[in-house]
Amino acid sequence: MQCEKCGATISGEELFEHGGKKYCEDCYIEAATVLKTCDPLAVRAARVTREKSGQKGAEGLLPVQKKIYEYLQEHGRATREQIAGELQLEQKDLEKHFSVLRHCELVKGFKEGNTIYMTLMDA
Repeated sequence: MQCEKCGATISGEELFEHGGKKYCEDCYIEAATVLKTCDPLAVRAARVTREKSGQKGAEGLLPVQKKIYEYLQEHGRATREQIAGELQLEQKDLEKHFSVLRHCELVKGFKEGNTIYMTLMDA
């Protein structure tokens, strides 16, 4: 049998179903895990966790999240396409990291004209 997303060959015990489709483990995790950028409970949980850990700014972030944060510190604002291109990230991966940074109240999005930008929360 093959994963319906990546095409990998999978055996019965490696098969995961979600939404009527058959996936390998990695594709299943990706399909089943949906981060919501605007999630008040996730923001509160991140705030409490970071406060208890004494984390400020980029402390406690994954290396790629630190790069996004530092890129925005340096450039002030950027589109998703600019950040993804500069850091060689796929859009879907950038969106996941953006959600985490938003939950940590470090980065936000805003619209200017027809363009959506990312910037630091305190900008």
